[in-house]
Parts: sequence; C-alpha cells; structure tokens
Amino acid sequence: MSIDIDALTAVLGEVRVLLARPGNDFGWSSFQDTAAALAEFDDLTRRVRDDGAVPFALAVLFAPTGPIQEVALSSGWGDDFCTLADRFDAARADRPAGGSPVAPPGAGDREDQAR
Repeated sequence: MSIDIDALTAVLGEVRVLLARPGNDFGWSSFQDTAAALAEFDDLTRRVRDDGAVPFALAVLFAPTGPIQEVALSSGWGDDFCTLADRFDAARADRPAGGSPVAPPGAGDREDQAR
C-alpha cells in the first residue's frame, strides 16, 4: 500500500474547515469543543506531513462512528463526512474512492451507518 500525501492532506484540509464551523455539536464526540478538536486534528495533520504516514489516532478519528463522524452527524454534515472519509481511505490505502475494502460479514459502509 502507498499513501497519496497530496490527496490525504487535501482531505484533511477540507475536514478541518468542517470541524471549525461555528455551531458544531461536539456532545456525542470525544472532543470537548472546537478548540480541542482542531488542536488534536492539527497535530495529527502535521504528523502526516512530517512523517509521510497516517498515525493510528487519525484513522480512529475517521472510523465509522468515530469522533469526526459523531460531530458530522450531530451538526448536519454527515453526508459530506462520508464522502471525505471515503477519500481519506482511498488516499491512505491506494484504492479508488468509494471502493470497498474487505469487511467482516454484516459490516455496512459509511453511508449505511450515517442513515
């Protein structure tokens, strides 16, 4: 597997804009508030740029029902997040956006979980 750092950092930039929106609801996520979310996200983005690798903690943030998806669903941008999460997965796994990795039986995709 190879990582497309340019595509990955583009996705991270778009997600950061969404996380920074005024009025986001962080109640269901592990982030305390916007400042805490952005501080953690910015640190992980810096590590991607510096190391050329995806820290496990960043993959957790993008996981289905992970902290970013919780904010997205509570704040009205769940569909946008699903699209960005697919692009995140594609950039870090060298597979086309929307392509399906091998998943355990019964596991739905992000769009199924957003509904």
